[in-house]
Amino acid sequence: MTKVRIGAAFLLIIGALLGYALYASENISGSYFHKFPFHLGLDLNGGTHLTYKADVSKIAPADVSSSMQSLRDVIERRVNLFGVTEPVVQIETGGTLSSSGTDYRLAVELPGVTDIKKAIDLIGKTPSLDFRLATDAYKKATSTSNLTLDQAFVTTGLDGKYLQHADVEYDQTTRQPTVALQFNSQGKDLFAKITKENVGNVLAIFLDGQPITTPVIRQEITDGRAQISGNFDVKTAQELVRNLNYGALPVDISLLSTQSVGPTLGAAALHAGTFAGIIAFIIIACFLILWYRLPGIVAVVALALYTILNLSIFKLFNVTLTEAGIAGFILSIGMAVDANILIFERTKEELKRGKRLDDAVREGFHRAWTSIRDSNSSSIITAVILYYFASTSVVKGFAFVFGIGVLTSMFTAVTASRTMLLLLNLKDSKVSRFLFSSGFSK
Repeated sequence: MTKVRIGAAFLLIIGALLGYALYASENISGSYFHKFPFHLGLDLNGGTHLTYKADVSKIAPADVSSSMQSLRDVIERRVNLFGVTEPVVQIETGGTLSSSGTDYRLAVELPGVTDIKKAIDLIGKTPSLDFRLATDAYKKATSTSNLTLDQAFVTTGLDGKYLQHADVEYDQTTRQPTVALQFNSQGKDLFAKITKENVGNVLAIFLDGQPITTPVIRQEITDGRAQISGNFDVKTAQELVRNLNYGALPVDISLLSTQSVGPTLGAAALHAGTFAGIIAFIIIACFLILWYRLPGIVAVVALALYTILNLSIFKLFNVTLTEAGIAGFILSIGMAVDANILIFERTKEELKRGKRLDDAVREGFHRAWTSIRDSNSSSIITAVILYYFASTSVVKGFAFVFGIGVLTSMFTAVTASRTMLLLLNLKDSKVSRFLFSSGFSK
């Protein structure tokens, strides 16, 4: 019994401390815990959601996944340059089929940015960099004005996806700024092959489909370095380097849809979700107390511990809460109640069989555990499947929050409720049996 009392006291103390930390983090501005607010999604905090379609038709199927990941990384770095707080950039699949077999999209969430035009400008039209060789028509023509770009140059396959980084350098003679390019290992080999096989030919550098410079290959270049020398001033060169470093896209994208949520609408959604959660908790608490009496009171305490623990986990792991996530959290409260009801009903059955109160409580938990384990396991499996196979962040958020809630409910129902019920240590009497009965039974 001493161990049970220590365990119950420990749970209550931890719950009280976590409850204070949660309250302080949201309501006491000068406290240490105020540094850890809840992370709210666009639908609760306001902001802009952009959806881009990725054109993967020119990419080999085996390279699509890595190219999309590179695209996500590039866009995320580009958004971070502008100081957007906690942007979310996610790859989504589904919808209509493309030539690669799947429709790939990129979802960009910009919290706090409610101006759609500004949001699109933050993403921007990222420059497309590629190297093209001059054709025989270009070499023979006395005037290239009559040639189209496609007639004058052919692609080499060397483009921005092979770019490792760009830097501003200065010509030692003229002190004019130039832009130096360093290719990755694959780009280095491809660049070496191109320069080796085309000495004396023009290798034009194109940016956004327009030639920046048309240098002549003098020799094979094996170190993977190229240089763009044009009529740059320092500012122009630095801007070009920034765009190349943070904007050379491995996959072409086009804007599909935009959605903006104002801060007022987000605050209203947050208030509605919070209100729904409180009402749900109160109704469930009243039902438990009125129907299950003393065990119901214990279940309400365990439910409060569950809520505090769940919200603490959200803060600890920086879980981004959305309307769908709040719905998942409220649904998981029902799962937590369901486990307690199973336990109480099993305990009542044992009492009807004539067992002593303390034995009935232990046997009730033992018999209910199998049902709790199986039902919660199926819910967790469903949450995992939803999270890993969902194509949208809304469904993923719901599944993640719901999964956390189910795991937490198992702990509070089996550990907290059991510990506190055993702590009561009531003597077997008519009064105690009445307190452990339910509904209209005596």
